[in-house]
Amino acid sequence: MSHALTSLPGRAAALTPVLPVVAVPALLALPLTPDGAGPADVVSGLAVVYCVLRLLRERRRPLSPVAAVVLGLPVVGLALAAMGASSPQAGLTGLGRYLQIFVLVPAAVLLLIRDRAGCRLVAWSFVGLALWQGAVGVHQYVTRTGASYQGENIRAVGTFGPHDVMSMAMVVSLGLVCAAGIALGPASVRQRAAAAGCALALLAPLALSFSRGAWIATALACAVQLALTGLRRALKVAAAAVAAGVILVGGFGVGTALLQQRIDSIAQVTDAPDQSVVDRYTLWGSATGMWRQQPLTGVGMKGFAEYRDRHATLALSAGSEIAGAGTAYQRQPLLSPHNMYLLLLSEQGLVGLLALAGSWLALLVCGLRRLRRARRRGPVPDCALVACGLLVWLLTDFVYGDIGGPSTVLTAVALGLVAWWALAGDQRVDGVPRGGVRERVEEAVAR
Repeated sequence: MSHALTSLPGRAAALTPVLPVVAVPALLALPLTPDGAGPADVVSGLAVVYCVLRLLRERRRPLSPVAAVVLGLPVVGLALAAMGASSPQAGLTGLGRYLQIFVLVPAAVLLLIRDRAGCRLVAWSFVGLALWQGAVGVHQYVTRTGASYQGENIRAVGTFGPHDVMSMAMVVSLGLVCAAGIALGPASVRQRAAAAGCALALLAPLALSFSRGAWIATALACAVQLALTGLRRALKVAAAAVAAGVILVGGFGVGTALLQQRIDSIAQVTDAPDQSVVDRYTLWGSATGMWRQQPLTGVGMKGFAEYRDRHATLALSAGSEIAGAGTAYQRQPLLSPHNMYLLLLSEQGLVGLLALAGSWLALLVCGLRRLRRARRRGPVPDCALVACGLLVWLLTDFVYGDIGGPSTVLTAVALGLVAWWALAGDQRVDGVPRGGVRERVEEAVAR
């Protein structure tokens, strides 16, 4: 008992560095500001500054050579795209945003997470945010105060509003993936039970988001997590999840028909696509047209909106219709291809796409290699399942969406968590640097 009490201050001190990271998801629960950077974006920048100050005070090497190369690889393509922008302001704005999301914040998260306890704390912050936004979304559906969907204000959008209907779906999906990873890992029974309950509870708001891309990405990410834990366990958990999903969705009455129609539309994207699918195909065609115009470097940072109409067909509508959730009816212009890979290809060319996608692929390879080494020593750690699930979700969702909106900063934190598992594992074991006391003791015992 006395040993447990004396270890509490040490545990709290070990988790202190990661608190600025946890603050980012926490602040995404607040209502959005009308314009300007949201509080979560501001705190993510402060977390980077805080990380730099800690490194200077501790006189610690910032990143390993491998981590520096993997996280710094996108800078090459981003710099070229910024120089090719239509105006210096557009170039600097786009460069700053991309560096924030794909380089600076992930690197800071990697350095601020010191051990698996810190990783779990960040994962639970994702789950907490998802539960809050999901609860708001379910309330919007029940009270018909959500965003407009097929003439009814029933689409769950959380606090993000109809201008950014994909944000709640993303938040809930990432929270569900984190909860599934913790539930499938070797954590305590109480923690695994709580995580499993959270994952099941998040199925309802995910369904009511009516986001086909989020559904597909979440299903694939969870399937990968299950596969990593073993085939027999995967089949049992998948059967339980399907049964729970049927029960939860079936309890929404009239929503069942709308959900079934939305699910059926996934298989009809080529036979009888709706206008949203037609617009997406047209935007994709416009992006590939820009790439053919400038195959190596693209049309420049933030250039898609400017060059869209030069390459789009007449099938493209004037914009998407939004209403509900406290917003009057209006049309929102379509200023991105809703595909991250095509956005990179059109604005940054092959150089930008290969640099950024190469960084993501390196994270995936390094993460799976470390997972394989961990599996030899015992059960797959929950941090590994969370990290691999998050990366698979992001890489899949990037086929159906791109960055934009207040929830984008959550992508940066997720990539940082992935980078910690993939790149920092060989340098730190449960928070103790390689070459420290713990490792020397282990080596002495081994000899």
